[in-house]
Amino acid sequence: MTGAAGAGRRLVVLLRRLPRTLYEDLWASPVDPLPAPGRPGAPVWRPVFAMLLALAAAAVTLFHVYDLIPPGAGVPASVVLLALLQSVTLIAGLFRPLYAWWVSLVLMVVSVRLSEPVLPPADAFPTVPEIALQSGALFLLALRVHPRRAATALVVSLLTGALAAAHHTQRHDHALDRAFLVLVTAVVIGAALRALRVARTELVEQSELTAEERARRTLLEERNRIARELHDVVAHHMSVISIQAQVAPHLVEHPPEELKANLAGIRENAVEALAELRRVLGVLRAEDALADGVRHAPQPTLDRVDELVGTVRAAGVDVTARTTGVPRQLPPGVGLSAYRVTQEALSNVMRHAPGARARVEVCYHTAAVTVRITNSAPRAPAAPAAGAGHGLLGMYERAALLGGDLTHGPTPGGGYEVMATLPLEDPS
Repeated sequence: MTGAAGAGRRLVVLLRRLPRTLYEDLWASPVDPLPAPGRPGAPVWRPVFAMLLALAAAAVTLFHVYDLIPPGAGVPASVVLLALLQSVTLIAGLFRPLYAWWVSLVLMVVSVRLSEPVLPPADAFPTVPEIALQSGALFLLALRVHPRRAATALVVSLLTGALAAAHHTQRHDHALDRAFLVLVTAVVIGAALRALRVARTELVEQSELTAEERARRTLLEERNRIARELHDVVAHHMSVISIQAQVAPHLVEHPPEELKANLAGIRENAVEALAELRRVLGVLRAEDALADGVRHAPQPTLDRVDELVGTVRAAGVDVTARTTGVPRQLPPGVGLSAYRVTQEALSNVMRHAPGARARVEVCYHTAAVTVRITNSAPRAPAAPAAGAGHGLLGMYERAALLGGDLTHGPTPGGGYEVMATLPLEDPS
């Protein structure tokens, strides 16, 4: 008894909510917006579909007018107006499907009542044009609303059509069973196409989110890799500060106590900063898969460009190197970044330009150093890449970190050029 009472209460609640639900589903709630250009289901097809729909509506109109006029009788203006309104309503369903369905429903009732007295007994009742126009309106509605709302509209159309055809003055070939199949088919197809459009839209949105996440992850990976390398540079400077602060008191005869205290404070702060730096960036180093010996080796600078060129040449690439300006000791971060840009650019030549000749130019300016790597057109097509590389992104990050500039692009002869300009002073 308790279960039956609970079911009864739920039924009462549903019945109370039914008017509000019907109002929202069949009138108040908005329909799906039309897809924006370039999106899945966008209106690339809509002009063609509108033209075909207009032609179909015109054909149905003519057939409907002919169907409602007795042989030898004139054409009443009301019948022509009714048929035209039904066709225009069908076209309006492309843009306002919910309101167009309501109008088509009213026009269907009027058409059924007008056609019933004059329809030959052998003809289908309701007529084929009436069924076609109503199914078209339901199809356009099902394309733009939730399947539940489309099913509700279908039920309303079937009940309205059955009630409109219930009263008749003569015998007819009742076609309600055929109308049921046609209307249900129209709603099912429309709902299926809407589900396909929604799925495609969600897939594209998910793909865009995935691409953004992949780009963000790639950027973070490159920054982590750069941080692991620059850790050595920063750690070296902090170590030098600590050692110099420890040695400085011994270079002065009878140093004041204030000087000893200040230098001791400098050394203590340097040691603490170095410990914190190693603790934080050590997490990044823990992700490095290199062996300990290689991982903790000194980071390379432009002094080793000749060694890099020799390695690339030994791999089969015709590469030359040239240095202009007065070579000098570079800040460790600048030297490291310049070397990595050169290394990555030559790696790209080997991967993407088989058989090409490469040239490395290092130019020392007063306030900057420039590395320029060019290659000729490849002699053979490159093998497909196994995955998306991070080369250019890493070069950009290194140049931006130092306040420098990186440019790259194809050359007139079919080759490629990468040029990085790195300032020798802190841009801040």
